[in-house]
Amino acid sequence: MLFGATGDLAKRKLIPGLFHLAISGLVPGIRIIGVSLDEMSVEEFREIAGQSLREFYSRKFSDAEMSGFLDELQYVSTGQGPTALAEAVALAEKDLDGLAHRLHYLSVPPKAALSAVALLDEANLIEKSRVIMEKPFGVDLQSSVALNARLHEILEEDQIFRIDHFLGKEPALNILAFRFANGLFEPIWNRNFIDHIQIDVPEALGIDQRADFYEQTGAFRDMIVTHLFQVLAFIAMEPPTQLTPAAITEEKNKVFRSMLPLEPTDVVRGQYLGYRNLPGIAEESDTETFMALRCSIDNWRWAGVPFYLRTGKRMAEGQRIVSIAFHEPPRSMFPAGSGVGSHGPDHLTFDLADSARMSLSFYGKRPGPGMRLDKLSMQFAMHDTGFQGDLFEAYERLILDAMRGDRTLFTTADGIERLWEISQPLMDSPPPVRSYAPGSWGPNAIHQLIAPKAWRLPFERSWRDPNAEGS
Repeated sequence: MLFGATGDLAKRKLIPGLFHLAISGLVPGIRIIGVSLDEMSVEEFREIAGQSLREFYSRKFSDAEMSGFLDELQYVSTGQGPTALAEAVALAEKDLDGLAHRLHYLSVPPKAALSAVALLDEANLIEKSRVIMEKPFGVDLQSSVALNARLHEILEEDQIFRIDHFLGKEPALNILAFRFANGLFEPIWNRNFIDHIQIDVPEALGIDQRADFYEQTGAFRDMIVTHLFQVLAFIAMEPPTQLTPAAITEEKNKVFRSMLPLEPTDVVRGQYLGYRNLPGIAEESDTETFMALRCSIDNWRWAGVPFYLRTGKRMAEGQRIVSIAFHEPPRSMFPAGSGVGSHGPDHLTFDLADSARMSLSFYGKRPGPGMRLDKLSMQFAMHDTGFQGDLFEAYERLILDAMRGDRTLFTTADGIERLWEISQPLMDSPPPVRSYAPGSWGPNAIHQLIAPKAWRLPFERSWRDPNAEGS
């Protein structure tokens, strides 16, 4: 059951994702019931779904595949009440010989999520069910605890799948493979070799039609708690005892328990010029559209290693970068003017965008007389392999995992509540917002936050194009 079936997320990602899962044969027995506030016929919903596929589905498909998928769609308005929902589910399950599991995707605002769960309960549709919930999971510790308590009155924790589409991306999963499958890197993945780590997710886009939501949320709640901290856990976690959802979740939660509370003095908040002129935005709005912060993990592996996180709207570029900076050699034997040290430390960089790229930078000798060094790099991109066509969209992967009951890439109540707990000092005393120009990299104060280090973005060199001549 897809709640919010006529919303923007459903049209852009969820309906195309479900279509791909259906025609790929991964879930051949799928039946989809769209649910929303809108009063419409099944035929009208199928027309909306068809338009969604034509506009947003990026792979090739046949008319027969689309017709077969659309013919299986059903639609129920929430105004028809719990009885209509129950009848629609009973009809769908009859076709599946009673072997069906129920997955309810709540693509609705947080306030409406509790109402949707209550409606499912009234319709006796909780049994054999899993529920996918969209962020934000509360707006602070108190609201998060209250939300989880209300959910747990109806659902067991293992029925709730709190989704973070960042973790559904192939490059995020590749961090785990890179770390734990390669004897070359895991031994140096600690404070003895790593100087600092950056997680940098600037966005060139503005808030589009999300002004009302964003004004109440801001960059910290929208991006850092729900996305960047989750990526941080993948980078910082200890090796799990086995590659199972429970073991991985436990190691992620250990990272959150080890994080020190955020200090307001280690945070830069910003707001791009022109934000207050948007419809629905208060003239004196204090909502941040930009956030950069320094945080620490107080455990044996990461003691003394700062983690720098940055995200914002209307910035110079849209990127999703994790950059690990290694310690520089304790002393240099190279002569002055050789170039060593002039380009900063060696970096291992992950691009978490769909292109799935990695880069390892290092110093090497320039050909010719003398000892002149340049910064060089080894780069890998998924399209260098024959696997590019096998990439899943993030939502496709996460929906399939939820269908299978695999919680590896989903967050838990304990983890979310701990993140709100360490965020409380910042939320109690937020620093003032600083203005920044659209198309920039944020307020100037970000350089003081990271000094004497430097932000990895903008890159001192670009990713190589493997299709370019001479590559």
